[in-house]
Amino acid sequence: MTATAQTADEGGTAPRLAPMPQEWTRALAVVAHPDDLEYGASSAVAEWTADGKEVVYVLATRGEAGIDTMEPGEAARVREAEQRASAAAVGVSEVEFLGHRDGVLEEGPALRRDIAAAIRRHRPELVVTINHRETWGDAPGSPWNTPDHRVLGRSVLDAVGDAGNRWIFTDQLEQDGVLPWDGVRWVAVAASPAVTHAVEVGEEAVRKGLASLLEHRAYIEALTDEDPETYARGIVLGGLDRYARLNGGRRSVAFELFPC
Repeated sequence: MTATAQTADEGGTAPRLAPMPQEWTRALAVVAHPDDLEYGASSAVAEWTADGKEVVYVLATRGEAGIDTMEPGEAARVREAEQRASAAAVGVSEVEFLGHRDGVLEEGPALRRDIAAAIRRHRPELVVTINHRETWGDAPGSPWNTPDHRVLGRSVLDAVGDAGNRWIFTDQLEQDGVLPWDGVRWVAVAASPAVTHAVEVGEEAVRKGLASLLEHRAYIEALTDEDPETYARGIVLGGLDRYARLNGGRRSVAFELFPC
């Protein structure tokens, strides 16, 4: 059986997720909006940075269309600040924003170009992104995914190949002095309905992951009337416990892994 296959548990009644690869030192997380990583994946990031791995965040937008009661310019300022604080909570110090418009991301060369440039600059072995599939689950009636997430995730998968091809986006090599990078070994898709691999997370990583979501307080308070801490605990712990059932009872963050 291959390393990417799911295995049965001891009783033979449930799938078991394979462990995420650990043979890497640099990761680049590329998502559409502030908060995309904090709805689960940030606990894995906390484990990685605590283990000495380097992680950089790149966001396609500033999330300026995400708060109905806040004018987009102000929302962009608030949400960018919240994202930087959220990243710091899990040990990430470098956060970049590509400046694409929130809510209307377009799949095509312009977005791929910017993502490929980020990959060429940071030269990761692992790229992390958000669910690009049509729904958030695989059961009938699962919630429909948003256009930005679908576009961003597919563009990331395509841009990994672009980054390694010296005949695509050649101006980056000539003007910016970056070199092609074909060293990405895996793309890990968070919140996918087709997860294959898991990262076990300890209590400290869970605490940091929860703290990272709570940094998005303005967004959460606009999203729900529920107490922010109660809301965040339900989201983060609910996801980790759901994947624990596929990982020997251990709280985990799960990904769909694409070898490159």
